[in-house]
Amino acid sequence: MSARSIGLSEELHDYLLNTVLDEPPLLARLRDETLTLPGAGMQISPEQGQFMRLLVQLLGVRRAIEVGTFTGYSAISMAMGLPRDGQLICCDLNPDTTAIARRYWQEAGQDRKIDLRLGPALETLDALIGRGNAGGFDFAFIDADKTNYDGYYERCLTLLRPGGCIAVDNMLWGGSVANPANNTEDTKAIRALNEKMASDDRVYAALVPIGDGMMLARKA
Repeated sequence: MSARSIGLSEELHDYLLNTVLDEPPLLARLRDETLTLPGAGMQISPEQGQFMRLLVQLLGVRRAIEVGTFTGYSAISMAMGLPRDGQLICCDLNPDTTAIARRYWQEAGQDRKIDLRLGPALETLDALIGRGNAGGFDFAFIDADKTNYDGYYERCLTLLRPGGCIAVDNMLWGGSVANPANNTEDTKAIRALNEKMASDDRVYAALVPIGDGMMLARKA
């Protein structure tokens, strides 16, 4: 995740926040509280949250999956774009950060739409597939441990209906993907998935430089 979109100057980011951004006060408070926590850099940028809410609305999403929830900013953003009977299944491991998420979901009146599944996300996704949910979701957002990105992508692609959309966060990885000297396991995993999605004939993909880079892919 990223607190601001990659490559934006201080002046341009301030303009975006003060002129164009439509951030509910509750989300601003959640963002401020998250900044006090260890790992605060995992918070998505507010402009990315606004973009994701619009994307969910534009696609007419009714059922969505999130892999990696942290304190719940992205989940609220997506839930706000869902219809009243929409469903968002959130996969996460951390009971402490998701306790913060639950508090804000309830305050936002979005908790009835959100189903938090605590546990390894690969197991949660496999269980959904095993229960006959393949092809039953409209949208998936992946933003968790990077070395498992390929596994999350494959399972979310199975769960997605034809014409559905996958969004994968941190695909520019602070610019590290373009640095041949950076070969950490996380960087290599992100590079590999960028290359895979760009040539995967099961999807049509585009890498958008919002936040820390978000790959969007429509399932064929």
